[in-house]
Amino acid sequence: MGLSLEGHKVISAKEMKRVEKLSIDEGACDETYMLKAGEGIAARVEAFIKENRLEKTVTLLVGKGNNGGDAFVAGTFLLNRGYEVEAYHMVSTKESSPLCQKQEKAFLRAGGEVKRGKELSFKGVILDGLLGTGFQGKLEDKMAEVIQKANRSKLPILAIDIPSGVDGNTGDIDPIAIEAKETIFLGLPKLGFFLKEGYNAIGKLRGVDFGMDVRFIHEAKAVAHLLNEKMVPELLPPIKRNRHKYQAGYVIALAGSPGMPGAAMLSCLAALRTGAGIVRLFHPKGMEGELTTSPYELIRTSYEWGDTSQIFEEAKRASVALIGPGMGKLEEMHAFVQKVVMALEIPCVIDADALFHLKMFPQGAILTPHHQEMSILLGSQTLSQEACQQFVDLHQVTVVLKGAPTWVYHPHKLPLIIPVGDPGMATAGTGDVLTGMIAALVAQKLKGREAATLAVYLHGLAGERAAQEKTSYSIIATDLIAALPAAFQRLLSQ
Repeated sequence: MGLSLEGHKVISAKEMKRVEKLSIDEGACDETYMLKAGEGIAARVEAFIKENRLEKTVTLLVGKGNNGGDAFVAGTFLLNRGYEVEAYHMVSTKESSPLCQKQEKAFLRAGGEVKRGKELSFKGVILDGLLGTGFQGKLEDKMAEVIQKANRSKLPILAIDIPSGVDGNTGDIDPIAIEAKETIFLGLPKLGFFLKEGYNAIGKLRGVDFGMDVRFIHEAKAVAHLLNEKMVPELLPPIKRNRHKYQAGYVIALAGSPGMPGAAMLSCLAALRTGAGIVRLFHPKGMEGELTTSPYELIRTSYEWGDTSQIFEEAKRASVALIGPGMGKLEEMHAFVQKVVMALEIPCVIDADALFHLKMFPQGAILTPHHQEMSILLGSQTLSQEACQQFVDLHQVTVVLKGAPTWVYHPHKLPLIIPVGDPGMATAGTGDVLTGMIAALVAQKLKGREAATLAVYLHGLAGERAAQEKTSYSIIATDLIAALPAAFQRLLSQ
């Protein structure tokens, strides 16, 4: 398609430090960076307050480093725009970095108030400038206490560059971190945002340009890319007025087993609702009664163990095969699945129990494991981006690593991070819905990486829409399917 799905580079905190130092060594000014960063941060704070119709009151949490200096600069800009701003400084002025000291004086001259000591009081929006991306390890008790009080205040917190307490390289938190409503990252988003507990802390991401020359951005070595959300609508498959159902896409599904009809029905209904023209479910004989509540539109065909003739006959006309949801792990299924998958000549979307049965995968297949399933595929208890990339390069497959956020790996490309969705989606069956959605988009002629990306994005939008209506506590998988038309409408309206 020639589309660039890559948005912001995602880099380690160490890499950001390296390229920023490189730029300063070549003549850039760190104070100029701080002033521009602070101006951008202030603009975002102001926009946040207006969007949420809040009082024009801000509390700065200030550490001793340049992150604290950024907070003081932002506070000075806000004071000059008529905001009430006071700062809580963790250390004495003389313990701060030179730039932080200088910006504290400017803040005081502008009419700001700086408090120190144990008496903490927070008002309005909290701007977190306690710790920067250089933080690693365990928080000191005093810092942990301040962060805990900020979180317990229930006031909205905006973090400068990274929530204090999050390791920008690993996402580790020990023992606590700022729980930000938004993280205003400077330059590029940091890897730790998307790993481990880091993702729980960052809230929404907002970027601020602090003035570093673009050549240093190009110089920065990325480990991944955020999805370029502006390009997602361009992925939607075109619809011709005179198409018929086979042109709309024919999905065959090998799914379900006695006692587990739900996953098969969810994935098939999701495929239909994502635009597939026809979906046929192949299921073990004897499940007919369990499938009586399946959608009228779903074609159901039973098979005998070991008999693949009907499956391969339909595969001649089909566009894609969906394999795995609710399949079970019975021994007799093991050889059967391997026989079918490795002989199919159409694209395959492989999920759930099929990942248990298979060790080799057809070239171009799309695999949709969660973290535990991926660990089994890799033969390792711990996941790393490097190991996942090596796996897709070796097998020539696309991997959708489900989670919060979801990562899409594709051979010889940096992974895409898709931070869309709602915590309520952590419920049985939502992965089966995603599998059906991917299959439907492949059936409509999207390639592996594009189909996976669009499906993950729509799936996340549907989850967000469902949560708006039902709250994160009450979402179930069928709610996502019900919300798919609204998710499509949102993309169509962009």
